[in-house]
Amino acid sequence: MSAVFAPAQAAADLGAQWEEKLRSGYLDAGLGHHRAPSIAAAYYAHLLRDEAEQAGVPDPESLTPAEHRLLKAWALAHGMPQEVAQGLPTAIFEPTPSWGLRNTGGVGRRTADLAARALREVRTYLDQRVRQEAAQELVRDLLTEHAPIVAIGHSLGSVVLYESLWRKPYPEVDLLVTLGSPLALPRGVFDLLDHGGLIVRGARPPGVKRWVNLAEVGDLIEVPPPAVGPLRRRAHG
Repeated sequence: MSAVFAPAQAAADLGAQWEEKLRSGYLDAGLGHHRAPSIAAAYYAHLLRDEAEQAGVPDPESLTPAEHRLLKAWALAHGMPQEVAQGLPTAIFEPTPSWGLRNTGGVGRRTADLAARALREVRTYLDQRVRQEAAQELVRDLLTEHAPIVAIGHSLGSVVLYESLWRKPYPEVDLLVTLGSPLALPRGVFDLLDHGGLIVRGARPPGVKRWVNLAEVGDLIEVPPPAVGPLRRRAHG
């Protein structure tokens, strides 16, 4: 008998894993005498993926036209020539010398698989209002319950968190940290961001006192500079 999938347990496990990593980081930094903060994690993958998608990774060649356009916008933002981007998704992921392999360290098919899953979830979130609102509600409930001093969003999570912070009543957070974020992706994410009906492209949410955007050098999901306003990258690594 297969185990019953429990999103609440998945969120608890995710939070526990990151708490352990944070404690290890404190020790490595010589801060073992300080108590590492507790972490409450939001888990909403089940809201963005159909049951059949939970088991595997979508093939890049199965991307829908909308997902293909998002992939193209991502590739152009990373400097891929227009003529190469026109041939996506196959051109960037073929296991032969190509612009994609030269500029992604030759990681090939695995990069394709990860990009396909990330793009599918981003596109699902942006295009399907019911799922978008469900993910935001989950995050909003977590913000209300825990009233965190620091809110951290990674990858698509940065998009969900950012838009959640723009819904009234605005949650108050001392520090918003976005990591490996596609928020600034032109024509793909940035132009579709929901600021509660306000035209404030990429602005800091009203209840957030400070916003820091970070990216690892070589991160393929985060959009490289130049970006807009608070989305200017601070690269670490």
